Amino acid sequence: MQAFLRKFSHVVRGVLNGFDRLVFRGTLRKLSYCHGLQNYLWANRIPFKDFHSHSQAVTEQLEEASQRRAHETGREIRYLNNSQISKEEVAREIAARDRITTGLICVLRSVDPCLSFAIHKNRASKHLEISYRERKCIHIYHYQMHPVFGFMHARIQTWFPFRVYVCLNGREWLARQIDQAGLRYQRRDNCFPWIEDVPKAQALFDQQLRANWRSLLDELASSLNPIHDTIFARYPTQYYWSAAQSEWASDVMFRSRADLEALYPRWIRYALTSFHAVDILRFLGRHIRPQGKVPARFAGEVETSLKDREEGVRIKHWLNRNSLKLYDKGSVLRSECTINNPEDFRVYRPSEGDPEGPKAWRTLRYGVADLHRRSVVCQAANERYLDALAAVSDTTPLHQLAKPLCQPVVEPTAKPRSPQPQSPAEVAKPVRPRRFRALNPLAAADATLLEAVSRSEFLINGLRNRDLRRLLYPTETSDPKEQRRRSAAIGRKLRLLRAHHLLQKVPKTHRYMVTANGRKAITALLAARDANAELLTANAA
Repeated sequence: MQAFLRKFSHVVRGVLNGFDRLVFRGTLRKLSYCHGLQNYLWANRIPFKDFHSHSQAVTEQLEEASQRRAHETGREIRYLNNSQISKEEVAREIAARDRITTGLICVLRSVDPCLSFAIHKNRASKHLEISYRERKCIHIYHYQMHPVFGFMHARIQTWFPFRVYVCLNGREWLARQIDQAGLRYQRRDNCFPWIEDVPKAQALFDQQLRANWRSLLDELASSLNPIHDTIFARYPTQYYWSAAQSEWASDVMFRSRADLEALYPRWIRYALTSFHAVDILRFLGRHIRPQGKVPARFAGEVETSLKDREEGVRIKHWLNRNSLKLYDKGSVLRSECTINNPEDFRVYRPSEGDPEGPKAWRTLRYGVADLHRRSVVCQAANERYLDALAAVSDTTPLHQLAKPLCQPVVEPTAKPRSPQPQSPAEVAKPVRPRRFRALNPLAAADATLLEAVSRSEFLINGLRNRDLRRLLYPTETSDPKEQRRRSAAIGRKLRLLRAHHLLQKVPKTHRYMVTANGRKAITALLAARDANAELLTANAA
């Protein structure tokens, strides 16, 4: 994101990075499959034929216990018979009407789809069997002003296996933190156009990643089902918490709405016309081969959509079930990465069955244990996306970018790291500076070199000598002497580009990254090289 901020620092107040919407799912793992329910029934000495009456009795007890707190505090309990009604709007209306600023707001009940158990008779075996399939049952929603999370809700399905969902917003949580810290701020919906001390607010945001999620979520589940321990007295089980959906947003706060409006249409047009499937894969951390094409083994789907909403225009890119989107909220530009399927990413961890074993890059899990890693991959995706947009609207004259590259570069000879004994003749010998030739971006050889190093697949992990050999020498050779000659030639080209500050070496590796100024210069020069002469003449006139 540094390239984006350097370019637009004159109109940007600051940036806030953190979770937006978070949906947690609580699952009783010992009861989430047919054999698990069978173990529960055996532990409680309940025959299969009595499961229906037993489950009805447990459901009635759960509903009564879950709504008891609302009865005691006088909060409204409402049944919603239409799925099109927004439960959040209903809860906010009740909170405004009753002037509720803390605690339970209301309890809402509705029939929603779920996964639950049923007992049926197998005609072939003549035995009763347990099935686990999609059904519909009453769900109970608790909307509240939580002392930590702010406005949020939690819901529980009233049939076995009593799955729980908790939905909260990181910005709501941040508002509570800022209030406690005594900072002044302006808030619009779930974003902050202005904050008195942005670095301090970001430090508060970062504290959310260190939260004891299991303890906080267990407490919410306990308020939904106060008789959990009674129901499972003979078959103890606890909720396993996973993040069913996470949204990580990078909010760029502009100084005014007018400043953002002057730039935003160009970004939308550029993202819609210039970002292809390979770019979306790269933004979301997928490995791209040197050929710069979608990997042959990639079996997913990449989509882009543009939507004109009441608040503004939103562009969204999907990769399987994960997405990256950009939209404006007043004077705030938001880049947001949403993860619904964490299995597309990797985390460096031991295996779940051997916590003390060796670590390796393994699939990112749904569990809250990997929530911190989600923040890392999402932040990286947002930064790559915004930095790609920084190429738009560059007003630097082309001659300022090209002039340093089209002149020779003279560098003094580097001194040896450890001084070696030298003869008197060597000491008297003057140290000659090293001279590197000028680049000619219009010449075929140099243009091919610049195109190769600026390919999109090298943006994440950089490039190596072997990567350029593969691109600049299409025909392979098995001759060791020719291989060494090619490697040396590519090494000299890399040294030339480093001398012109177009490349920088990644410390302790054999990789090179294109510098921020280098990418800007290369993009502009290659675009000018391929530009239509008639169009350039018209613009000059």
